[in-house]
Amino acid sequence: MSEVYQVAVLPGDGIGPEVMVEARKVLDRISEKFSLTFQFTEKLVGGAALDDCGHPLPEDTVKACEAADAILFGSVGGPKWETLPADLQPERGALLPLRKHFGLFANLRPAICFPALTHASPVKEERIAGGFDVLCVRELTGGLYFGQPKCIETRDGEEVAIDTMVYSRSEIVRIARVAFLAAQKRGGRLTSIDKANVLQNGILWRRTVEEVAKEFPDVTLSHLYVDNAAMQLIARPRDFDVVLAENLFGDILTDEASQIAGSMGMLASASVGDGTGVYEPIHGSAHDITGKGLANPMASVLSAALLLDISFGMKQESLDVINAVDAVLKAGFRT
Repeated sequence: MSEVYQVAVLPGDGIGPEVMVEARKVLDRISEKFSLTFQFTEKLVGGAALDDCGHPLPEDTVKACEAADAILFGSVGGPKWETLPADLQPERGALLPLRKHFGLFANLRPAICFPALTHASPVKEERIAGGFDVLCVRELTGGLYFGQPKCIETRDGEEVAIDTMVYSRSEIVRIARVAFLAAQKRGGRLTSIDKANVLQNGILWRRTVEEVAKEFPDVTLSHLYVDNAAMQLIARPRDFDVVLAENLFGDILTDEASQIAGSMGMLASASVGDGTGVYEPIHGSAHDITGKGLANPMASVLSAALLLDISFGMKQESLDVINAVDAVLKAGFRT
């Protein structure tokens, strides 16, 4: 009997359920073509779960994810829930706790501009002729977003906001190894992003990445300050292979890279680490087009391709999905 691959499916809100349907169709086709068995367990998450049972990440959903080999995520959030307390808002109450629960410290975001879509990029077409493929590796659980102390307090009669940027050597080592391993499987080039000319975090980051580089002599390492990196991604996007960045810098640069590719609405991502990986489009729930048949499912389909590759080690199956997306675009099909 063939192995059964367990996939937890969390469609979420807005266009999430719509694009999830298309991703599942692709996985069903892959299962037919390669004689594989996927078992899907669909659960509520985000605003849909909040409306149904009062919490954006129900225990039932967490248990289904724990029993799965991979998690396919749609999108969460929307105007309906924006004024709720932070812990009940779909994004903060579902996605962030899910990442924390499974120790997902690495966000992998391929910024792919397919040749048929180079005209959609805001960058001059001659700079991205033939398309490009940059993998951004972002540290996901440290830095300014999680460092303590974090507060707004009153000092000398006025409000002062405090956010603390903290990274340990071990946190940098583990995310750097993810990036180097990815570079080994791609073009063998890694660009590490920091602000070592200003920040103590940047000094430790650069020094630690250089130490890890000794384990990967087949990967060429270079460094860029984050402000220069933002410029160079626009000036010469095709020169990049793998980009490694801490949480805040990675958050900003990955969105920039998605725009260079044409639209953040068509790119996939994977959050991986110590536990079950989460695969999701980088776009939001887009309630303004929900139910109108306008949502492009490509990001969800490519998220399924990442799931096949990373969680199940199915390289050819994943490549088939990517090639199918490329063929559909070349044939002129659009939403």
